[in-house]
Amino acid sequence: MKNLAGLMKQASQMQARMEEMQAKLETMTIEGSAGAGMVHVTLNGKGDMKAVKIDPKLADPEEMEMLQDLIVAACADARKQLDEHASEEMKKVTGGMNLPAGLKFPF
Repeated sequence: MKNLAGLMKQASQMQARMEEMQAKLETMTIEGSAGAGMVHVTLNGKGDMKAVKIDPKLADPEEMEMLQDLIVAACADARKQLDEHASEEMKKVTGGMNLPAGLKFPF
């Protein structure tokens, strides 16, 4: 029983650290870019798009399809960076343990 109590205490501490990490991630912003920096997309830590910056040179009506593709690519770049940052933060919280994706605390 002593081991179980210790395990539950560790799980509780990890849950508190995960909640802190999630709160920290929610306050951060990540910027992705595409088209050699001609399109920038800013996401918050939840992955919500907060800003789009487009170089005025891309505002050609005949190039709308390319512009749309660049916006999607910039958003994907920002999301990838966000996911990598969140993964690094999770490793800090879990002490490098490889927990299954989607594992939620408390059990």
